Amino acid sequence: MDLSQVKAAKTVDARSMACPGPLLEAKKGIAGVPVGGILEIQSGDKGSREDIPAWCAKSGHEYLGVLERDGYDSLFVTRKK
Repeated sequence: MDLSQVKAAKTVDARSMACPGPLLEAKKGIAGVPVGGILEIQSGDKGSREDIPAWCAKSGHEYLGVLERDGYDSLFVTRKK
């Protein structure tokens, strides 16, 4: 999947937050995404690269991957339930 072409149903901007801020924002943000929709989490915290996939595995959502941007990461999650 080409993550640069993904159209997120919702984007959470957590670029200014340190861990665990981006993860908490993702947990709140997923509620606003329809099942099957995609949440984009923008994070400047490198820990999110481990935290978000681990949360997806635990919560049953699908982690699609990370796209490196200029100074931050965009992590993509598909809501599964």
